[in-house]
Amino acid sequence: MPQKNENELKEKIEKTKLLILDVDGVLTDGHIVYDSEGRELKFFDAQDGVGILMLLDVGIRTIWVTIKPSKAIARRAEDLKIEKCYEGVHPKTKILEEVLKEHPVTLEEICYVGDDLIDLGMMKTVGFPVAVANACQEIKDVAVYVTEKTGGRGAVREITDLILKLKGEWEGVLSARFGQ
Repeated sequence: MPQKNENELKEKIEKTKLLILDVDGVLTDGHIVYDSEGRELKFFDAQDGVGILMLLDVGIRTIWVTIKPSKAIARRAEDLKIEKCYEGVHPKTKILEEVLKEHPVTLEEICYVGDDLIDLGMMKTVGFPVAVANACQEIKDVAVYVTEKTGGRGAVREITDLILKLKGEWEGVLSARFGQ
C-alpha cells in the first residue's frame, strides 16, 4: 500500500518520543483462543518484543492500552518492561491525560499503532498514527503509515525498526545490544 508523504513520515518519526500500542490485532493477530479450562491464550511475536526493547535502549518508552484485560497481556508486558499497561479502557483516549502528566511529551510526540474502530479516537488525536496492514479501512484512512506486516506478525517490529532507522539510532542500537 502506498504511504502518505515521505517528508511528513520522517517529520513524524523524528518527533516521536513515546509509543502506544493496542494489543489485540496489533501485538497479537487478533485471534481469541480459549483452552479447555477456559483460560485465554494470546500469541505474541518475539521479534516485536525485541523491537520494543531496542526502542527502550534509546529512551523511547512503550505503553499498551486494551479494552480487554488478560493475564497473558500483563505477563508479556512485564517481560518487555512496558512502562504501563492500561487494561479495560474504553474509550482509549481516556488514558491520554494521565500519560501526558506522567511523561514529558506532547500529543504530537506520540506514535499510536492500531487496527480497528476502537482505536480511531487515539489515531485521530496523536501526532503519528500507524495502522497495521490488516487494519480496517477507517484506521488506514487516518494513518500516516500503514505497515506491510499484519498485527501479531511483525507489524510492531516494522514500526520500531523504522523509528530507529529514521532517527539515526539503528547502528548504535545494533552495536550496543548485539555487539555488531
